Amino acid sequence: MTSLAFELPARLEAHEPPEARGLARDGVRLLVADRSDGTIVHARFAELTRFLAPGDLVVVNTSATLPAALQAMRADGAELELRLSTPAAGSDPERFWIVELRCGDEPFGAVEVGERLALAGGASAKIVAPYAGVRLWLARLELRRPLEAYLAEHGRPIRYRYVPRSWPLEAYQNVYGVEPGSAEMASAGRPFTPELLTRLVATGVLVAPVTLHTGVSSQESHERPYPERFRVPAETARLVNAVRAWGGRVVATGTTVVRALETVARPGGTVAAGEGWTSLVVTPERGLWAVDDLLTGLHESASSHLDLLRAVAGEELLARSYTAALEHGYRWHEFGDSQLILGRRKSRWRP
Repeated sequence: MTSLAFELPARLEAHEPPEARGLARDGVRLLVADRSDGTIVHARFAELTRFLAPGDLVVVNTSATLPAALQAMRADGAELELRLSTPAAGSDPERFWIVELRCGDEPFGAVEVGERLALAGGASAKIVAPYAGVRLWLARLELRRPLEAYLAEHGRPIRYRYVPRSWPLEAYQNVYGVEPGSAEMASAGRPFTPELLTRLVATGVLVAPVTLHTGVSSQESHERPYPERFRVPAETARLVNAVRAWGGRVVATGTTVVRALETVARPGGTVAAGEGWTSLVVTPERGLWAVDDLLTGLHESASSHLDLLRAVAGEELLARSYTAALEHGYRWHEFGDSQLILGRRKSRWRP
């Protein structure tokens, strides 16, 4: 394979959490690709400390996953699934949300503006306007109680066809997730355990938080990312700047962390605290200003996330690493294996 055009075999889709396969969270595989010398190393996520050095900084996304999927019913009795994606910018976050409708495994676009969908517990959602093509809609929610409490009673985690059975919300949470707000898990951080984080800190690796609340993924139609809510605390900004000043590496845990940090980054690599909505799309042409390395999952060949990965790895190394992942049987998706991309600056990992 000389490009990232590939068919993903069904056997390489992770159909359940690694714990159901007898693994610890950090027992998933880790493919390490180093841009400075082109090497590819196969390891386990639990070995992450091998590839980082004292003074490096791992940045994590502390957004927690919402049970964002709700059963909905049209006036004619037809059943749909309504998936909350993100609050509408500038509106009441308890009432106005961007939503995706599903019929079975497929997006459902055959609704009309003004249509009201019945939800559990006497609640409803009114379709107000199209948001992005026929996949996303602006909806007004009438829930009769606070959103988070309503979802806790009636919602369930979003899942796709490659996960054939339901799993509890805890399976879709990162161990450091503290602020509910993401429609889907920021899954690059799922393999972290409290013990692994402790080992990182004990070896002199710093850990700092940002928050970016993810919307529903766009794997079916591969749209570009749309605006999402984020926050980079002042303490994290100071740490990023200090680490870059003393020659350490800034390691982003997932594309969500890259998006948050690069939104507040300057061309020289320093960052400032900030929060709000980000529409930033990181591409190879734009490049990375503050982030050196990336911890991530494995993405399908038409995923828009791959443009961001190209910005970290470059086309040639990324293609070779995906060839290796396919040949060595790595697993894809949120319950799958991981990749660490070490960017252009020479890494200091020890064999």
